[in-house]
Amino acid sequence: MSLYGAAKTVIAPVTRTLWPMRVEGVEHIPLHGPVILASNHLSNIDPLFIGVAVPRQVSFIAKQELFAEGNLAQRVFTRALRGIGQLSVERSPGQNARQAMDHSLEALQRGAAFGIFPEGTRSPDGRLYRGQTGLAWLALSAKVPVVPVAVSGTSRIMPAERRLPRLRRIGVRFGAPVDLSPWDGRAGEARARRAATDAVMAAIQQLSGQERVGRFAASVKAELLRASDGVSSQHRA
Repeated sequence: MSLYGAAKTVIAPVTRTLWPMRVEGVEHIPLHGPVILASNHLSNIDPLFIGVAVPRQVSFIAKQELFAEGNLAQRVFTRALRGIGQLSVERSPGQNARQAMDHSLEALQRGAAFGIFPEGTRSPDGRLYRGQTGLAWLALSAKVPVVPVAVSGTSRIMPAERRLPRLRRIGVRFGAPVDLSPWDGRAGEARARRAATDAVMAAIQQLSGQERVGRFAASVKAELLRASDGVSSQHRA
């Protein structure tokens, strides 16, 4: 048994006991060969539940902040994520995003299953935001299927202000692979990448039922942060 398999035999039963999971559409995930799992993003712990639900090893290349170490609950989740093979990358100004995508492409070419959050960051309000086109570049370059994923309930488990997680039911739904054939061979075209990414986001929305927003989540978060800083400055004044 692999290290991943050994860790999952411990982590999966504990996770399912604490947070009963309703998993649908697993039959859409190929048991072998490369595949991208493109999911909505509600919580830092989304990779844990996707990893438990998927019947094969799946890895995420995600921002370092996903592996929080602030309090006990966050540290426990971080250990669990690393235990089932999840990876983190430092997204500092010096980090080469294209290099990270190239590493992802190499892994897919080796037959890996990769989990990706196209929104790029957690939704600030539970809605589904615009997808980053790196997803389409990766899928079209590697010529691999993209399975849409919708996670539900995770945002209520461990809000930022809580030290201990809540016990809630979790849903993980997988859809049929998205047809990206209209954009075959066009990974280098910006319009093709945008159209293909939008097709994947539409498939995710059909599974999740979330309201779609035609903006990037990171931009909205930045605006909220500036507004919050402005209010804080007024109070200090």
